Formats: sequence, C-alpha cells, structure tokens
Amino acid sequence: MYSVEELQKIVKAEVESRSKKMLELNPVELYEPIHYSLEMGGKRLRPVLLLLAYNLFADDVMAAVPAALAIEVFHNFTLLHDDIMDKADVRRNRPTVHKKFSENSAILSGDAMAFQSYKYLVECKSSRLVEALDLFTTTAIEVCEGQQFDMDFENRLDVTEAEYLEMIRLKTAVLLACSLKAGALLANASNQQASQLYDFGINLGLSFQLQDDLLDTFGDQDTFGKKIGGDILANKKTFLLINALQNASAEQKSVLLNWIEKVDFNAEEKIAAVTKIYNQLGVKERAEQRVDSYFKKAIVNLDTIQLEDVVKQPLYELANKMLTRKH
Repeated sequence: MYSVEELQKIVKAEVESRSKKMLELNPVELYEPIHYSLEMGGKRLRPVLLLLAYNLFADDVMAAVPAALAIEVFHNFTLLHDDIMDKADVRRNRPTVHKKFSENSAILSGDAMAFQSYKYLVECKSSRLVEALDLFTTTAIEVCEGQQFDMDFENRLDVTEAEYLEMIRLKTAVLLACSLKAGALLANASNQQASQLYDFGINLGLSFQLQDDLLDTFGDQDTFGKKIGGDILANKKTFLLINALQNASAEQKSVLLNWIEKVDFNAEEKIAAVTKIYNQLGVKERAEQRVDSYFKKAIVNLDTIQLEDVVKQPLYELANKMLTRKH
C-alpha cells in the first residue's frame, strides 16, 4: 500500500511534468495561465483520494495517474472560473489567474483545462473507463449546478440550511466522491464498494466545505492562503451567515442586513462587526458540530467497506488531516 505522502509526491511530479509541457505549446497565451494555475500548488487532495481508492483494489497505481491528473486539472479549472465570479484577488497566497493575466485569459484557459482533463482521463487503460467517464461527466455537470445555486443565493436572504447543504454537496462534495469512486472503478472494484467510497466522499466533502466556511472567517490568513473574511465582504450565503440570519434577534438581524446592503464600507470594520454577531449567536460552535457530524458519517461509510482496516488506513489518515487542517 502506498502512503498519502508517497502518492502526493507522485501527483506533484506528474503535475509539474505535464505543466511544464504546456509552455511548449502554442499559443503560449492560452497555456501560460494553465501552467501558472497548476504551479500554484495546493493540497492535491482529489488526485490523492483517487489513487488511494485505486490502491485499495490494485497495486499498479501508476496506471491510474492520468485519471488523478484529470481530476486535479478539472478542479483547478473550476477555481479559475470561481475566482472570476467571486472577484477574488488571491489564491494560495498568489494573485489569481484573472488578476495576473486577464479575465478573458482565465475564462479561455479554464475552458481548455476542462477539455484537457478529459484528454488525460482517456489515457487510462481500464475495462471500466466508460463508467469512469460517465461518472466524471455527471460530476462536472453537478459542479456547474452547484455553482449556479451559489450564484442564485447571492440575491436571496431566505436561503435555508438544507438548500445550502445541497449546494455545497454539488459544488464541492461530489468531486471528492467522484475521485474516490472513479479510482475504485478503474481498479475494477465491485459496484457496492465503489458506491460506499462515493458515500464516504460525499460526507467527507460536506465536512470539508463547512470547515472551509469556518476558516474563511475564523482561520489564520497566513496559513489559509486567502484573505480572512472574504465570504463576509462578498455577502456569501455560508452556513455561518444563514444560521446567523435565522437565529438573530431583531436588532442583530437589522445590523447584519445593514452591512449586507451597504455598498461603500470599510472592509475591516464590516468583518469585525459581522464576526462579533457570529460570536454572540454561537454560529461557530454550531458549524463545528456539523463538521464533526458529517466527518463521523464519513468514517462510518469507510468502516462498512469490507476490506481490512490496515488497507484502509491511509484513507483514515488523510480524512483526519482534512478535518484538522488550518488551511
């Protein structure tokens, strides 16, 4: 069995190798932003999850590396477009692609990355490649659906917790789940085992995104890699804001709505004011409880897979690292 660290090194080497080759292609203006995006680093969680799932059922993980690369390139494509829509200036402590190049460059290079991900995936030689492609395509559409819901929420103040959880399931969790299930399918696991890994990924993804909401407001900027309070400034309907609006007193809700409606404001003042209300209402603790609840469900999903615990140990370890992350 490969360790998480060993698989991270494999993914890192493959991403760097493929990324450098991008600079040899023309027009360079199309491929340079892709190279920049992939070289920005990141945790590479999704490709590692795919390889870990593959390794549960097969030893030759190098055969699944193109699929892992496909997942990573697709994920980074979504970040390019998300950053444009969110008007984000920083990603992983570096200027976002649309800031370093231009919005048009980020859009077009992102489109190319989406198609490139399919090109990498079909390099895999597996009798179940068609199933993996079908899963990947379904997931890609779901991610777009999740992003649309996220955009729709921008103009609503009545977003419910259930609606929000469905949005993050689509926007974030399904790609983690797809990574795990695709790895299992390519290794010729049973349909039941592949589905169990998918469920594990969904609950892990929900926990992961809820923790991301927490870190955006309560994390450390140096380790988080993005400006703290970005969700507050953008009036993002996160778990924190939704719960605050639902549980606030009339006075607290009036303050929140006033900040949401303001066009001209001091950023630090707004972050401090909204965070103060979050603390008064205990929404941080409520979110932490939800993070823990979905994480426990994910572990139960992993426990039910009929494989020896020692074989599943790297997945347990990575899941724990995702839960205790600070960035």
